[in-house]
Amino acid sequence: MEEQRALRPPWALVRGAGDGSGWPWRSTLLLTVFVQVGSHFAAHGQEGGRAGLDAFARVLLVLACGQLLWRLRRPVPVVFGTAGVTALYLGAGYPYGPVFLAVAVACFSAVVAGHRRAAWAAVGLLWAVHLLVAHWLYRWLPPSGDSAASWGQEAVIAAWVAAIVALAELARVRREQWERERAERAEAARRRADEERLRIARELHDVLAHSISVIHVQAGVGLALLDSDPEQARTALTTIKSASKEALGEVRQVLDTLRTPGDAPRAPAPGLDRLPELVEQAASAGLTVHLEGEAPRLPPGADLAAFRIVQEALTNVVRHSGSRHARVRLDPGDRTSLRLCIDDDGPATGADAGGGGNGLAGMRERAAALGGTIEAGPRPDGGFRVLAVLPLRGEEEVDR
Repeated sequence: MEEQRALRPPWALVRGAGDGSGWPWRSTLLLTVFVQVGSHFAAHGQEGGRAGLDAFARVLLVLACGQLLWRLRRPVPVVFGTAGVTALYLGAGYPYGPVFLAVAVACFSAVVAGHRRAAWAAVGLLWAVHLLVAHWLYRWLPPSGDSAASWGQEAVIAAWVAAIVALAELARVRREQWERERAERAEAARRRADEERLRIARELHDVLAHSISVIHVQAGVGLALLDSDPEQARTALTTIKSASKEALGEVRQVLDTLRTPGDAPRAPAPGLDRLPELVEQAASAGLTVHLEGEAPRLPPGADLAAFRIVQEALTNVVRHSGSRHARVRLDPGDRTSLRLCIDDDGPATGADAGGGGNGLAGMRERAAALGGTIEAGPRPDGGFRVLAVLPLRGEEEVDR
């Protein structure tokens, strides 16, 4: 609740929305008391030149201020109502004073609510009535013996009217700007949430697709050799147990970031230093992988992306290629980018271990997030190639 009050724009309190009820009774009551007291002193200062405050004048002051209770819900009728009551008050010859504050607040509320023409029309109508009374009808209206108002006084009133309208327009512009900024902040928050969901989806896909592919292959080996070669079947089951344990650990790490957002992960994210381990896992699935080149030092995000790209590429070889050999080549190139090339000799088998076909899309998203690129497709001499180019620079530079 305190945070919501802190984020409330300043004009909300001016308009009387601070009590949260939609009925600004506190500000209306305070303004009514101020107008009554101020008009009392104004009457003493203008004694002899204007009519004194009687019961009818007090009623008009209450009516002018009391209408402001509805200024948030019915701003147009309120601005015309306060202008009309104020015009009647002035036409009856009562003293000038803080009664104009009621019109100012009503005009302000109408403009901020988007009813600019209505507010201008009401204020303009009040000024026109005042000119008519002060320079023509004063002969027949109280107080008796009154003279025409000076044009200097009219200039002062006109200046006050212009100031009221200008202040209301400024508040309207500030309100629109604040609402636009609030919408932009909400959109940015939604975008960050979408990006985080996409990141987690990619992590889960890469972890589960690789591990389940290994389990799928080893389960087939175990079933085929269960009777003829129990020892080899035992090895396959051991591999399944190891792969599933590792997958559970990585999934738990990803889910921990959901439960405690912003906290540091309990285990470091995988990187290219774990490529030998990845090669062993691929070997357990029947795929021989040859590593070429040395992994350079990368920022954590790029290191994780490079590892996941290699992992997904090898998983696709296991699932979709008839080749049992693959080659992973690391090439720092001109030391500004890392080239990852994963080849297999094919041919494609069309076999699928249950994937959803999102592997290549996930690899492209990872590379694009770092300012890199992915090219994937059949090789001219057969087989399939995945070529990734990742920039060797800090992730904060990519964000800028």
